[in-house]
Amino acid sequence: MVLSLEDKIAKSNELLENILRSYPEDKIFVSWTGGKDSTTVLYLWKNLLEKKNINKVKALSIDTGLKFPEIVAFREEISLLWNIELHIAKPDVNLLHYEIAKDKVKCCYDLKIVPLKQSIKTLGIEVLLTGLRRDEHRFRKQRDYKEQRENPDYLQVNPILDWTELDIWTFLYKENVPFCSLYEKGYRSLGCIPCTKMVTGGEERAGRDREKEEKLAYLTSLGYF
Repeated sequence: MVLSLEDKIAKSNELLENILRSYPEDKIFVSWTGGKDSTTVLYLWKNLLEKKNINKVKALSIDTGLKFPEIVAFREEISLLWNIELHIAKPDVNLLHYEIAKDKVKCCYDLKIVPLKQSIKTLGIEVLLTGLRRDEHRFRKQRDYKEQRENPDYLQVNPILDWTELDIWTFLYKENVPFCSLYEKGYRSLGCIPCTKMVTGGEERAGRDREKEEKLAYLTSLGYF
């Protein structure tokens, strides 16, 4: 059955409501990249907490040190505008002496996965809300709304899993939700600078590094989203 965007929004909100009833709100974080998808989840979660008179919107952002300046500026602006308690996870790596993107798996592991795992442990995160969508990558087509992760143990929740790229943009414009200026320049999917380029046409993640994209399943097994 094909769901309308309204049905998908209702389904996402129902899932978030259930999570809020099942876990302490201060142990639930949004994994926020500054991209359109995780910003959508952050917006949905913020609105739900506001309706419950809860002013504890927490977000975790992994900053590899290789993010686009526009993403960093957007992240800082919105975290202040929305009163987000933002925690930034950074790798314990000197980028001046690191072989950036030479080995894509090692680079992602060192710069993203290690600080992610460390932050989950340090912050005591029990639930991490992500902006994963099934239609953005073939490997993600079989993902679930709730996924129990290990080492460290936490629940990964993917509330917009069935949304499409068009759904995201329809929602953002309809709700007047801000988004990073890079999208207006032609980017469709945002990662680190060395592994992201602007493309015209093709798949949504066509601008992402091909080597990394082909190893997404393996990266997920290591602790990636």
